[in-house]
Amino acid sequence: MLSRAQKRLQREYEEMTKSYTEMFQVRIKDDSMMTWEVSFVGAQGTIFAGEPYTLQFKFNPNYPIESPEVIFLGRYPEHEHVYSNGYICLSILYDEWSPSMRVSSVVLSIQSMLSSATHKSRPKNDAQFSSYANGRSPKSFNWIFEDEKC
Repeated sequence: MLSRAQKRLQREYEEMTKSYTEMFQVRIKDDSMMTWEVSFVGAQGTIFAGEPYTLQFKFNPNYPIESPEVIFLGRYPEHEHVYSNGYICLSILYDEWSPSMRVSSVVLSIQSMLSSATHKSRPKNDAQFSSYANGRSPKSFNWIFEDEKC
């Protein structure tokens, strides 16, 4: 029998595979539906145009009450809110999460964040944070969102 989180995820998956096939591809990585990979390409007319990226979503049984853990896999965009370990500094993934949000809205927000960039750079504390964070969930940190900088 499916849990409440799994039922919600099943509905979201069906919506995404019908409505967003031109924007991104979704793969469920396990039978429980609790780990997804969402792939997309940087938007045309941006500094990330044509560059392929993959996000990993890990859901917990309290989804959508609690946010999923979202990180980049493989190739990480060189963006001031994306660390070289794939962690993303974006308030909707942490403090500003709302149960009304969906996987598709998170992906669209991340695409928008990338599209608004005017130059490629890592966060100022990238090396220090990435080595410190190794092996820990991005949700285990107290992110500070000041002036849209992390």
